[in-house]
Amino acid sequence: MNKNVVLEGSRVTLRPLSEGDVVLIQKWSADPELRKLIGETEPMSDSETKEFLDKVRGDETRLWFAIEVRATGQVVGEAGLLRIFTAWGTTDLTVIVGEPTARGKGYGTEAIRLLIDHAFRVPRLHRVAIGVVGFNETALAFYEKIGFRREGVQRDGYFCDGRFSDFVMMSLLADEYRSPSA
Repeated sequence: MNKNVVLEGSRVTLRPLSEGDVVLIQKWSADPELRKLIGETEPMSDSETKEFLDKVRGDETRLWFAIEVRATGQVVGEAGLLRIFTAWGTTDLTVIVGEPTARGKGYGTEAIRLLIDHAFRVPRLHRVAIGVVGFNETALAFYEKIGFRREGVQRDGYFCDGRFSDFVMMSLLADEYRSPSA
């Protein structure tokens, strides 16, 4: 997998994570509301954040990006493909718009579309999957809008704030996806 890939959209650029992004990733990790919505339980320490960066850079089954707003150069989130398994034609996807002021502006939607286009066109994968915390209705609706389908539920698969919640598994197949650029 080419780790130097840059994906250009009309409003965002997805570029490889850099050392300078560590501070932002750690800042977003410290946001308890964001952590709750993405299924993380604890903030990352300095060393854990650096380990994360090393891990995503060195793992051939991951392709990870910073989400950068083209007009300003501001990094507003991170996105990636993980557990890329070309033998089965499958990968998992993640997107986090960490900057609160950047949410709801379409940056996440464009980042997802860039990632999906890349997954289906370059390594020619067949399936892209994502797991979503069940109480995150906004994310569930967002992924359904993109074309993902609910395919299963890990009942009480997530524990947060003293209670269990479902974890919803969703996927999108290459023949179901219609790229806006196609």
